[in-house]
Amino acid sequence: MANVNEQTGDGSIERVLKIKRCAAVVKGGRRFSFAALVVVGDGKGKVGFGYGKANEVPPSVQKAQKQANRDTVEVPLVDGTIPHQAIGNFGAAKVILVPASPGTGIIAGPAVRAVCEAAGIKDILTKSFSSNNPSVLVKATFDALKKLRTRDEVERLRGVTLS
Repeated sequence: MANVNEQTGDGSIERVLKIKRCAAVVKGGRRFSFAALVVVGDGKGKVGFGYGKANEVPPSVQKAQKQANRDTVEVPLVDGTIPHQAIGNFGAAKVILVPASPGTGIIAGPAVRAVCEAAGIKDILTKSFSSNNPSVLVKATFDALKKLRTRDEVERLRGVTLS
């Protein structure tokens, strides 16, 4: 619904991906509540997402931002892209992230694009399958980002040197 891209004073990127309205039928009529999905990143490899619910829109967005700042993930970046291809799954959603050469840009749908922009990824190719639900796609994207390793990290973990 809302697609707000906002740069805060401290340099972090906050993006409201989705605001959902839910109605509960009570004796006097309908009571509405709101849920917000927010992605927060510093543009240098740290990114997180949050989901907040409240009776009004601003408190739900604030709750989501607070959760997103708490649950951040470190994304390894190599020359503005990711080190290798990664596949993430969550529920029905499947997201494939492929590194791209400089100048390609972010080729992605709105949900995956928001995560990549907040993480500071400049060049990437993505493809999402089976679902277009933003909250599920964001979680699948984070699953893929958590699987990324740099060459140095793989060498250290395996105890070998890669040529």
